[in-house]
Order: sequence, then C-alpha cells, then structure tokens
Amino acid sequence: MRIEDILLLIVALFLITLVVMQSSKDNAANAFSGEKSELFNNQKKRGFELILNRVTAGTSVVFILLSVLAMIS
Repeated sequence: MRIEDILLLIVALFLITLVVMQSSKDNAANAFSGEKSELFNNQKKRGFELILNRVTAGTSVVFILLSVLAMIS
C-alpha cells in the first residue's frame, strides 16, 4: 500500500466517526409517518456541535483531495 492509500483510509475512518457522533436533526419515525419535519429549521449551532460541524466539513475536504490525489497517482 502506498502512503496515499493509508492516509485515505485513516481520514475515511475519522470522517465516519465524526458523522456518527453528530446528533440527528429529525426523528426517523417522522420520515416514515409523514409528519411535519423540522429539517430546515433555522437553529444556530453552538459549542461542541459547531466545532464538530466544522471539523467534519474540513475532514470531508481533505478526504476529497486525498481521493483525487490517490486516483491521479
């Protein structure tokens, strides 16, 4: 395995962990029952949730860049 592949695997596992740690905005039961969804509610993220959101966004950009780099080389 090349170093790009190892880094890509590590970043992918970290990204999966970050996504699982985030709290869900909507109840899964509401998705199947057809009840009114609060999905697009304008609530600001604060504290740990804001940091987690920003780290997830940054990690996803790194993941995409590493994927392109691994595909090119």
